[in-house]
Amino acid sequence: MVYLLVFQLLVFLLICNTTFVALTSLIVFLSYKIKRKYKLGGVDSQNDVIKNKHSSLYLLKRYLGGFMRYYDYRVSQVPSHHFRNFVYRNVYCVDMAPKVVIYYGTEMREPYKIRIGCGSIIGDRAILDGRNGIEIGENVNLSSNVSIWTEQHDHRDSFFRCDTQTKTPVKIGNRVWIGPNALILHSVEIGEGAVVAAGAVVTKSIEPYTIVAGVPAKKIGERNKNLKYEMTGEYVPFY
Repeated sequence: MVYLLVFQLLVFLLICNTTFVALTSLIVFLSYKIKRKYKLGGVDSQNDVIKNKHSSLYLLKRYLGGFMRYYDYRVSQVPSHHFRNFVYRNVYCVDMAPKVVIYYGTEMREPYKIRIGCGSIIGDRAILDGRNGIEIGENVNLSSNVSIWTEQHDHRDSFFRCDTQTKTPVKIGNRVWIGPNALILHSVEIGEGAVVAAGAVVTKSIEPYTIVAGVPAKKIGERNKNLKYEMTGEYVPFY
């Protein structure tokens, strides 16, 4: 009896999220296509917000942006890797190679600027902020609650804007391992085979095969350079 109830609950959760995502995917797909084609991904400056916050276009952008964030949340809760990966590839337009595993609860910002290499694993509740681009290599392991932010506010700016500094994509090399709750900030490059310890805050680029830890992250050791492992794409069902 208990098993039957659990099965019915799983089916109910699957149907709720899957139905919502399926019915609204076209809206999200077209929105991302337009943003990518016309390069509308940038953040409005505070001056523009002050001038235009009552305009119809501004309100439309706000509501559409909020809806897409909600859609992203619903996608991440669907208990099916195949379904989620289909949405990530075909609706979000994420450049995903084969054998990529993305666990539940992952949040993506401007996902069409994200590239993930073969065999890489994105742990549960990760945040991938693709506004300035994210390039993840092959056989990379991002643990639970890893956050990659490619954009941030400028605390020195009078209007606290995001678009006052030049930023470049975050690049993560092959076979990098990033521990739980680590934070990667904009314009950082993490070299092949490097290890980022749990809870570290990475503010500067990391050399290949280097082990870093702390806030801010600093070198504490080196990793074996003869790495040969390859991820198979296996995953925990429903998760």
